[in-house]
Amino acid sequence: MAEANDKREYFIGVDLGGTKILSGVFKNSLECVGSAKVSTKSQRGVEAVIERVARCVQDAVDEADLSFKQVAGVGIGAPGAVDFAEGKVIFAPNMEGWKDVALKKALEKLLDVPVFVENDCNIAALGVHVAELKSKPKSLIGIFVGTGIGGGLVINGELFSGFNHTAGEIGHMVLAVNGPKCGCGNKGCFEALASRTAIFQQIKAGIKDGEKTLLTEMLGDDLSDLRSGDLRKAIRRGDKFVDRVVEGAAEYIGIATANLINVLNPEVVVLGGGVIEALQDEMMSVIIETAQDYAMPGTMKGVEIVPSKLGDSAGITGGAVLARRETK
Repeated sequence: MAEANDKREYFIGVDLGGTKILSGVFKNSLECVGSAKVSTKSQRGVEAVIERVARCVQDAVDEADLSFKQVAGVGIGAPGAVDFAEGKVIFAPNMEGWKDVALKKALEKLLDVPVFVENDCNIAALGVHVAELKSKPKSLIGIFVGTGIGGGLVINGELFSGFNHTAGEIGHMVLAVNGPKCGCGNKGCFEALASRTAIFQQIKAGIKDGEKTLLTEMLGDDLSDLRSGDLRKAIRRGDKFVDRVVEGAAEYIGIATANLINVLNPEVVVLGGGVIEALQDEMMSVIIETAQDYAMPGTMKGVEIVPSKLGDSAGITGGAVLARRETK
């Protein structure tokens, strides 16, 4: 059981996603001592989601056998464009009604501790850079493939958020003009081609068109309980259709990786998020080979393309890093 005292020496990281909310309580050393998870249920509205975030944080503190008197701050990663200084979510394309949401103010009222809000993938990149790579690479690009696709940029050892705090929205690079419609309103975005949402939509459309897959045997015809891990199981049982869809998504991730290497030439490209975590063995070799095919000659020399070992914990770890940095 954690020591019961009133020293504020713990930091909470929160990853607010389109489908789930994760929270973790961390020591100053970034060791996680308690965590919690709840579903987002974004269809219930902004206020309900904020209350679910607060509940998830309270559950993590309870899991760690701590009190809020021992918490120095909360760092939360929110999907979409974020104004860090104001603590506002400007726009979250995959969450209904999330426009100009004063998330910092609302959570500080509910939790009574300092809250710092940043883009979820910026925070995940920060977590990987500091906790996993020990702040060694001077430049890093994080590509996080989940419900949507986001990115985080570390340049000269610092998180780079751009002129108006929206840098890193790599999920909205257009890779296929007139391609499928994206949640942001554009067509052919990277996110609309290779996210979990896009992969699931392609699979469901293929089934309607008569494609055969083991997924319908495993989960029923409507695939309402489909998860990324089910894709891995189907592929390993020889499902050629699912394999083809996942390989197509991996190729788009490879093309996007090459584009980013051509533009920014980082030391390291880190791939994370639930899709990569579940399908790392099926996707990584395709991503790397495709990136090599599309990158300009010479640009990939010495550049590492690696999966994050933090997996789904990158966001909560980065949130703790942010809270630790901002409360010093």
